[in-house]
Amino acid sequence: MFEGSYPLALDAKGRLTIPAEMRDQLEKLCQGRLTVTRHFGAFLRVYPQPEWERMRKLMADTFTLNEEPVRRLIIGSADQVQMDGAGRILISPILRKAAKLDKRVVLVGDLQRLEIWDEEAHARYLDAQAEAGIPEALRAALGF
Repeated sequence: MFEGSYPLALDAKGRLTIPAEMRDQLEKLCQGRLTVTRHFGAFLRVYPQPEWERMRKLMADTFTLNEEPVRRLIIGSADQVQMDGAGRILISPILRKAAKLDKRVVLVGDLQRLEIWDEEAHARYLDAQAEAGIPEALRAALGF
């Protein structure tokens, strides 16, 4: 399971160095084989290969024509990447542009997958969530 936020920088070629603790997990889980794709909002999702296969199957088996735009966005922008020996992955120019990623990014653990955010966009998102408070439906489940 992935958790935490890691401020990082993309290098001049658009490569992102995965933090060592996540790198070790990813090596064990999927030998560093990942899928990077767009998602709704200004961030990218990074799926370890087994989780990506599960997601792809779910979309293939259950999505109807109504969900076709969702599938087109996620599947159509999927990019298979492999961590290199230094633990880096290459984020394609198309995906960097879609998520408005420049140099400073945040890699966020989201349980079974990761997210890549522009650093400032991520800070704005967290501030907005903190101001909005905990949704009523979650209060009891979380013990608040």
